[in-house]
Amino acid sequence: MTLSVDLFFSFRSPYSYLALPKTLKLIANYDATVNLRPVYPLAVRVPGFFKRANPQFARYVVLDSSRVAKHDNIPFRFPRPDPIVQNMVTLEVAEHQPYIHRLTRLGAAAQLEGRSLVFVDTISRVLWDGTVKDWNEGDHLARAAEAAGFDLAAMDAAISADPDRYERIIADNEKAHAASGHWGVPTFVFENEPFFGQDRIELLIWRMESRGLTRRG
Repeated sequence: MTLSVDLFFSFRSPYSYLALPKTLKLIANYDATVNLRPVYPLAVRVPGFFKRANPQFARYVVLDSSRVAKHDNIPFRFPRPDPIVQNMVTLEVAEHQPYIHRLTRLGAAAQLEGRSLVFVDTISRVLWDGTVKDWNEGDHLARAAEAAGFDLAAMDAAISADPDRYERIIADNEKAHAASGHWGVPTFVFENEPFFGQDRIELLIWRMESRGLTRRG
């Protein structure tokens, strides 16, 4: 019996990116599917979040995500440019957010086709693996999308024609994310139980095995 998991994911979250290799390994090794559901990052979902957070929060995330990447041997560098337009001195988040809106809507478009995990994996590597500077320029995203079997220009055109359709998908994802009992990303949800963080995948597998999860082949 194939078991299904929802994965709530943000393109700005280093831990979301770092969860992808283990997520792909999960579906390769086990009879399971992962429904990746993109959401906006806290900087957009919760206005003023960073101004209210302890100032050590962001510094710790930089330190910890970098060492997780080294430990897990995952190519890693914070995206250039940041998917969120934010003054990292004042922590002010700009009202206009062209990068994260485009990325998240693209993820929603891939979700509509039932192939958001493979799309997000290839796009996220362009942002996070350190091989690309100015990921938002040139054909970096287009080539990544093509490698995942998508036509980026067609996706952008569809989103431009009806952006509210994709915003509704994202809003539904965020509602389901909140209903799961957690607010952070990445959050895996299995049978209404949330597992927050890339370091909870083994625990997720343990829970799924108790519900009959089996290995492939």
